[in-house]
Amino acid sequence: MAEEGLAPHKLKILLVEDEMVIVHFLSTILGAEGYHVIYATKGEEGAYMAASHRPDLLLLDLSLPDMDGLDVLKAVRAWSDMPIIVVSARAEEREKVAALDSGANDYVTKPFGNSELLARIRSALRLYMSKKNARGDGGGLFSAKELRLDYVKRTLTVSGSPVRLTPTEYKILVLLSQNAGRVLTHDFIIRKIWGPYASDSQVLRVNMANIRRKIEPNPADPQYILTEVGVGYRMTDDPKAPGDDCEHVNR
Repeated sequence: MAEEGLAPHKLKILLVEDEMVIVHFLSTILGAEGYHVIYATKGEEGAYMAASHRPDLLLLDLSLPDMDGLDVLKAVRAWSDMPIIVVSARAEEREKVAALDSGANDYVTKPFGNSELLARIRSALRLYMSKKNARGDGGGLFSAKELRLDYVKRTLTVSGSPVRLTPTEYKILVLLSQNAGRVLTHDFIIRKIWGPYASDSQVLRVNMANIRRKIEPNPADPQYILTEVGVGYRMTDDPKAPGDDCEHVNR
């Protein structure tokens, strides 16, 4: 059920911090607030985990044993708009400006108050989710022909019948529907779904074949997900089913 279901998950926070006392402390207070916490103690490991685990928010220390936290920040920001909050003992204004200019959403100086940090996290997540809602991936409905994808309920129906997708298949379909009518290259989809370090196009082809098998009346002649040979895939931008006035709208 965990593999097939589309139930919402706990918001995941990645903590990149080399002091284990702080790791345990933050894991405890964040866990008590209902967040799922994962952590890395080195910068390279943190950058990799950001790509592989795709957290909802990143808490980042700048003083890491193997590399400067700013380099981790820049590496993650190059491919993701996830909220990044720097939590650092570096209190100089130039350090804060450098982090914010590099893409950090906020900067909290150690030592910090628990309530303040939690408020900063809630604020960053609210802003991020509102932007996702405005784009359509966190709320609203996508309709094309007989296909209905409800972003809020995380449900999919085709011709009125529910369709069960794996979490990865669902992410792919959401990405394509958000960009309906636009050709997405294989590399673009792979980076968005599996992160910047992924490069296995065979995995994408297998997932796409499974999605088509589940949603297409005739997978050999698809009407929803179209192939641009040698380039990538395009979701149809025809919003209407025969005799249906339902359109692609955001609530």
